[in-house]
Amino acid sequence: MKKQKGFSLIELLIVVAIILIIAAIAIPNLLRSRIAANESSAVASVRTINTAEVSYSTANPSKGFADALANLGGAAPCTPSVATGCLIDNVLDSGTKSGYSFLSTGANPVNGINTTYAAGAAPVTFNQSGVRKFCSIEDGVIRYNPGSDNVVPDAAACTGGTFNPLNN
Repeated sequence: MKKQKGFSLIELLIVVAIILIIAAIAIPNLLRSRIAANESSAVASVRTINTAEVSYSTANPSKGFADALANLGGAAPCTPSVATGCLIDNVLDSGTKSGYSFLSTGANPVNGINTTYAAGAAPVTFNQSGVRKFCSIEDGVIRYNPGSDNVVPDAAACTGGTFNPLNN
């Protein structure tokens, strides 16, 4: 009988089993890395919104802080105005970026001038795109909450005691 070239069924099964074990170890780490990257992007985006709100308020003193997130952006080519601040990119002003939903609203108008604002971010799909929610108000401190849903926090939630200051 001639000796056949190639791998036996047992050898192939052992290789497949080794690959499956390596995948079982690697895939959860990959998912955690993606969540961490999405959360970092969300924090950076909330910082961007903070900066844009202050710039918008400075550029439009008769309006104060922007009424909505869309007022901070604008379609290219953008012309700065009260309706389009041209301060953030189109991806962020759409309200969704890197697995997170964003919201920014001006509030507490005095003589038609918004004196406060709240910016928030929540994962689009909790426990897949992120596990923490982020928010900030006019003090510029970014706060987080290891929440369990995908509701974007507002000013009351951000300052209500369930959010902790982000230390970074």
